[in-house]
Amino acid sequence: MNIQQIEYVLAVAELRNFGQAAERCFITQSTLSTMVARFEDEIAIRIFDRKTKPITITKEGETVLYQLKAISKEIRTLSEVVQILKGELSGELKIGVIPTVAPYILPRFLNGFASKFPKLTFTVSEITTETILDMLFKRELDVGIVAIPITNDNFIEIPLYNEPFVLYDCQSESLEKPARIENLNIDNLWLLEDGHCLQTQVKKICDFEKCKTKERINFDYKAGSIDSLIRFVKMERGITLLPYLSTLDFTAKERKRLSEFQSSVPVRNIGLIVHKHFVKKQILELLQLEIQDKILPLLKMKMQDKWVISPV
Repeated sequence: MNIQQIEYVLAVAELRNFGQAAERCFITQSTLSTMVARFEDEIAIRIFDRKTKPITITKEGETVLYQLKAISKEIRTLSEVVQILKGELSGELKIGVIPTVAPYILPRFLNGFASKFPKLTFTVSEITTETILDMLFKRELDVGIVAIPITNDNFIEIPLYNEPFVLYDCQSESLEKPARIENLNIDNLWLLEDGHCLQTQVKKICDFEKCKTKERINFDYKAGSIDSLIRFVKMERGITLLPYLSTLDFTAKERKRLSEFQSSVPVRNIGLIVHKHFVKKQILELLQLEIQDKILPLLKMKMQDKWVISPV
């Protein structure tokens, strides 16, 4: 019994076809079939019923495969640990980040983090939560950075930070400070377009459908990014709720239009999310620490103990 045999067996179990499994493993079908049969002989259990088309897995084989998957996962984890210890971590790490987070955290940590692993290629994409979950499930993506919780048993969530929302008010002559959710003019509230989780979060904060009293033209247009949202709020003298990190580069004039919530601060929880069978645990932990090291100090002054936090 060896590692190669385990991978061959798992390939056949996944594809239910010896020919396709051989192609994936870059060996001939006869070699793969011989190696799998030898493995079955060693453990004296038939894993596959070769008489059926497609190939089926025996009841005993299901139990064996469960253990083989666990063994394969631990072997990959061990290999990764060894690579990290030797400074030889290589391959590719595909990361998906929601658009309302990416511009505000990636420039602060990504270059420095990537430089620590010169043999590892990072591929980073700005995509919606729905697409991230779909790609993670299909194993087309390694890591997602999204608003949590997702509450899906297929994924593991790792908290990163809690980010407060602030009110951006271009409507009022004199701003109410601190701002209060119950005093917001919902009819002049601008939102991102459908598909952004931030839209759902803001609607939840404001109890949108319950508080809306009339239709306004601004509801016919939903911005595709926070940058365009800010521009239209200024142009139409509206209001919106923004994640705090998106306001760090505001001009002094723009800052005068910001108002913080203090009696009950709405926040969003941002975290890493991976498939439950994700094996690169060490790099995931290092990624978590790197992001927190760069982002938490920016939020520290805003997350005071006296505030009452209201997660969304």
